[in-house]
Amino acid sequence: MADANAAKVNFELVTPAQLVFSEDADMVVVPGAEGDFGVLPGHTPFLTTLRPGLIDIHDGGSIAQSLFVEGGFAEATEERCTVLATGVRPMAEVTAEDARERLAAANEAAAAADDETRAAAETERVAAEAMVKATEMRSSAGS
Repeated sequence: MADANAAKVNFELVTPAQLVFSEDADMVVVPGAEGDFGVLPGHTPFLTTLRPGLIDIHDGGSIAQSLFVEGGFAEATEERCTVLATGVRPMAEVTAEDARERLAAANEAAAAADDETRAAAETERVAAEAMVKATEMRSSAGS
């Protein structure tokens, strides 16, 4: 009889501070720099950078959990997907109001940024825009 986990991919999400998530899943969809990609068991090995966006963890035929990542790197192998993220937040904890407030603050910071702080302010603005988009996608999918 085949191993029940043979049709699963191990997914680990790590930040500089902690291991955030480590479980087996049917599939993981990750926001790669060149577009979203799905990782299934047997995936061709590769390494890529991430853009701010949603990681969707699929299990049992549906999305079991969604996590917002601010960027980082992802490695896929035949058995696992590992994400090293600069920041992460479960979408269950993000409201549309939170996301809009973050974007407003990021826009203010970007407008006030000098040469030394411009890159960090722009990175935050891009992440905030992606978070707003993610909340909008979730609310339209739920309606």
